[in-house]
Amino acid sequence: MVNDEVKKLNVRWLLVAYDLLILCGVELLLLFLYRSNEIQTLSSNIWQALITFLCVFAARYFGGVYRQVWRYGGIQCYIRLLLVDVVAFVFNFGIENLMPIHHLTFARLISISSMNLLGALAIRMVYRYAYKCNNTATPMGKLLELLLRVFAGQRVASGRRDELSKTKLAIIGAGRVGVTLAEDLLGRSDAAYLPRCFVDRDPDKAGREIHGIPVIMENEAVYDLLKELEVEEIALAVLDSESRKTLYERYSAAGYKIKVYDDPLMSEDGRRPALREVDLEELLFRAPIVMQDEIVSAYYRDKVILITGGGGSIGSELCRQLAKTAPKQIIVLDIYENSAYDLQQELKMQYGAALDLRVEIASITNKRALSRVFSEYAPQIVINAAAHKHVPLMETNCIEAVENNVFGTLNLVELCEEFGTERFMMVSTDKAVNPTNVMGATKRMCEMIVQAMSTCGRVKYSTTRFGNVLGSAGSVIPLFRRQIAQGGPVTVTDKRIIRYFMTIPEASQLVLQSGAMAKNGELFVLDMGEPVKILDLAENLIRLSGAKGIEIVETGLRQGEKLYEELLVKTDDLDKTENELIFIERETPPSWAAVEEKLALLRKACDTDRDEDVRQMLKRTVETYKSPEEVNAALV
Repeated sequence: MVNDEVKKLNVRWLLVAYDLLILCGVELLLLFLYRSNEIQTLSSNIWQALITFLCVFAARYFGGVYRQVWRYGGIQCYIRLLLVDVVAFVFNFGIENLMPIHHLTFARLISISSMNLLGALAIRMVYRYAYKCNNTATPMGKLLELLLRVFAGQRVASGRRDELSKTKLAIIGAGRVGVTLAEDLLGRSDAAYLPRCFVDRDPDKAGREIHGIPVIMENEAVYDLLKELEVEEIALAVLDSESRKTLYERYSAAGYKIKVYDDPLMSEDGRRPALREVDLEELLFRAPIVMQDEIVSAYYRDKVILITGGGGSIGSELCRQLAKTAPKQIIVLDIYENSAYDLQQELKMQYGAALDLRVEIASITNKRALSRVFSEYAPQIVINAAAHKHVPLMETNCIEAVENNVFGTLNLVELCEEFGTERFMMVSTDKAVNPTNVMGATKRMCEMIVQAMSTCGRVKYSTTRFGNVLGSAGSVIPLFRRQIAQGGPVTVTDKRIIRYFMTIPEASQLVLQSGAMAKNGELFVLDMGEPVKILDLAENLIRLSGAKGIEIVETGLRQGEKLYEELLVKTDDLDKTENELIFIERETPPSWAAVEEKLALLRKACDTDRDEDVRQMLKRTVETYKSPEEVNAALV
């Protein structure tokens, strides 16, 4: 520790010594070039030089100039030096005129101060440039290393990685984000990457250099230039999602491993981001949906909120998002204790006593247990994210699907009415639109329960419908990843299948935002953009993994599976909301009497203990329920 302090002190005084040499040089130069007709004594010259140095040194010392690390100095460091030297000039002018010596003219004094400042700025800029750019095996690189030895009194470059061991990188985008990445890599001695070039579409930038790095034009010849520069990886430093999609497809097809560099100004902790792998969100290649924080936070703040299925993929993310809004209490209800426990520990570590979090282990099919939870906590908002959602499994477990999804939702709705809950929010799926499977039909039945109860109940109801969720439990992404880790093959049921996708945070934010804006009875749907081909998703994941020779195999459509999901949004048939991506389906809700009749028929079918009877009854009660063969034949 003592040696480190001595080392820092030596470096500071070495910089003071260089500043003294610059000032002496300026004084001598002006003494020779700026001769006055007035006779000045040697003692006057010495006193004037001494006053100038003391004023400059004192201002720089107390202004913190000598405490700055100039190898990383930015514009703020140079502005500070400029300002303290202005202060030094003012004091120098005042003191020099008060001393009983021959006085300098104002023009001569300002010339000394200006040239001294110019020399101080120059030596610091040269040092910073030498430190950042001395890692090149060129004559200029050797000269810069020599300058470092002179300025720093030691060989700073000795601890740097050998250039040959670094991964050679091409930065796509020579804008602010790309330049920030290059500066970060050049300025770090432990950087694993060496920026070899920028690639940009702007012809005004092409052919020029930024920090000594050439900017090449993005055209057909770019691949040959990248090969000449021995580029091994590509860093995407562009923010537009559509551009990222095009660039990702182009360069990954050329065999390059792709990394992403995010906008440093968007960093929540103020730190510069690191180069990272392409996340699942990038597979969507569209701008992620962000909720309106102020509106949403204000609505959920200081509320008691019950989330059923709170340990699941969507439910747990809902809890994370809600925890940020400072609710009065969050109750996580789930039948699976392990996931609920993991979430509890995660939120406790993050929020501690600041978050009142309770966990209840119960099934939504157990109305007695649910009643106890409602009685104890009196939730103001209930979000139902509990559901059996696996399409093929529900085809062979029809009774359980109806018991859990349909009658579990009915239990919650009835208890909300009984205990005076303010709002009930239902999480639904695109598979409820013209369903071809049991899971979709049960979710459509849930939508009808909520819509019908909104016409006669005291609680405010809403439903939010979205598509497939990337990375959720049971989704295709974890399956693909496991298959890739095992060396393949990656299985897709049909290479023609197309789906709408969103991320878990997007889905959760949509539920919360739509719930906050709901008045009563709305069925919210999301404009999810362009659908994603499952085959493309599999190919992208294989590229991201860096695995070679992974085969993609078709296994055939599963029970109840569509080739194409129905479009969620047909804007001509929907009402807009304040969020341009959220719409309200224009639909007349069924009467509660009609829904009760359907529920009675489903209950009777479940009592037979025969799955086929339940399936047939679902087709009667959900009129839009069709066979997948009929729908797929019409779409092919």
